[in-house]
Amino acid sequence: MNFFCGKKIFYASTKKAKKKWFTIALVFSLLPLFYFKYANFFIDSFSNLAYYFGVNSNKYVLNVILPVGISFFTFQALSYSIDIYRKRVGVETSLIRFTTYVAFFPQLVAGPIERSTNLLQQFYEKHEFDVKRFVEGGKLFIWGLFKKIVIADRLALYSDSVFNNPEAHSGTTLIVATVFFTFQIYCDFSGYSDMAIGSARMLGFRLMQNFNLPYLSNSIGEFWKRWHISLSTWFSDYVYIPLGGNRVSIKRWVFNILVVFLLSGLWHGANFTFVIWGALHAFYYLIEFIGKKMLTIAGGKHLMEKGYYKFFKIVIVFTLVCFAWIFFRANSVSDAFLIITKIASFSGHLWTGVSSVTTVLSVLLILLLVSVQILQFYNIVPIYFSKTKLPWFVQWLSYAFLLITIALFGMSSNAFIYFQF
Repeated sequence: MNFFCGKKIFYASTKKAKKKWFTIALVFSLLPLFYFKYANFFIDSFSNLAYYFGVNSNKYVLNVILPVGISFFTFQALSYSIDIYRKRVGVETSLIRFTTYVAFFPQLVAGPIERSTNLLQQFYEKHEFDVKRFVEGGKLFIWGLFKKIVIADRLALYSDSVFNNPEAHSGTTLIVATVFFTFQIYCDFSGYSDMAIGSARMLGFRLMQNFNLPYLSNSIGEFWKRWHISLSTWFSDYVYIPLGGNRVSIKRWVFNILVVFLLSGLWHGANFTFVIWGALHAFYYLIEFIGKKMLTIAGGKHLMEKGYYKFFKIVIVFTLVCFAWIFFRANSVSDAFLIITKIASFSGHLWTGVSSVTTVLSVLLILLLVSVQILQFYNIVPIYFSKTKLPWFVQWLSYAFLLITIALFGMSSNAFIYFQF
C-alpha cells in the first residue's frame, strides 16, 4: 500500500488529494500493527476498566501470533510515505526495489530503522566487492557477535532467573540483576545493530548508527541521542517536530514530550510496564530541563563544565536508566513494584547465580565492555573499529581474542530481545 500510495501522493495535483492518499497510507500501515500488537492490550484494558466501575464484561482475546519485526517493517515503510509527502524523496517506480528496501535482510527484524532518504537511494548505486570495506564490516560484525553471545547471553543466565522469580530473591540480588540486565539489553540490542551494520557494510551498504556509548551520557537528553538512535530520531522527525517540537507554549511542549515518550514505550510492547518505562523517561527529561534552568538562574552555569560534575551526572543518569529498566524487564507492573520495594530494603544474601564462576565471569565481561567503551569515548578505539590509534599487532591480537572468546564462552540459547518488538 505504501508503494501504491507513494505514487498517488507524488502525482496528485492538489494538496487535498495528496493528503487523502497520505492518510490512506498511514491507516493501512498502522492497522496491521494495531491488530497484531495492540488489539488484545486495549481489549484487556477496557475490560479491566469496566470491571473497576462494576460492569462485568466477558473478556474476549484475539488468538493471533505477532509477526516478527512488524514494528520495524511498519516504521520503515511509513518513512517512505512521509518522506514522499514532504517531498524529501522522489517516487519509487520499482516494486522490487521498494520491497527490498522495506525488507533489507541485514536489519530485517530489529533495525536500525532506516529512512528512504538514506537506504532506498543506495539501491540505485553499483555495489562491487571491496576487500577493505569487507574487512571493516567483518570487524564490526565480530564485535557485535561478541557482545551478544558472550556478554548478553551470559548475563541473561542471572537476570532472567531473578526477574522471572523476584519473590524468591533479596534486595541485594535484585540490584545485581538490574545492573546485569542494564548491560544485557545494551549488548543484546547494540550487538544486533553492529552485526546488521557490519553485514550491510560487507555488501556495500551504509546503515545509520544505532548506538553511541549511551551509558556514558551525562544527561537524559544525551542518553536519547545515543540510545536506539534510529528510533529516537524517527519519533523526533515524524512525531515530535510535526507536533510543534519546542517552538510552542510550555504546556504544549510538555504535552509533546509526554506523547513522544509514551509512544516510544508503547512501541516496545503492549504492556503497561513499557508505558511506565516511557513515562519515567519523560519525567526524567522534564525534571532535568527544570533543574538545568534553575541552576542557570542561580548562576551555577560554570559548574556544568567541571569534570567532576559531568562524572557525577553520568553516575546519576546511569542509576536513573537502571531504575527505569526494572519496569521494562519486569513481567508485570506488580512484579516491578515488588522488586523496587525489596531493593529499597537493601538487605538479604547475595545469590551467586547458576554458579559463582559464571557470576564472576559476568562481572569481568562488564568491566571489559566498560573499558573498551571508555577507549571509544576518548576516540582511541573508534566505534566502527577502523583506523584505530592502537598498533596493528594490538588490533589483530584483540580480534584474535574476540574470536577465541566467542568460541570458548559464546552461548546461543537466547533469541534477541528486540525480536519481540
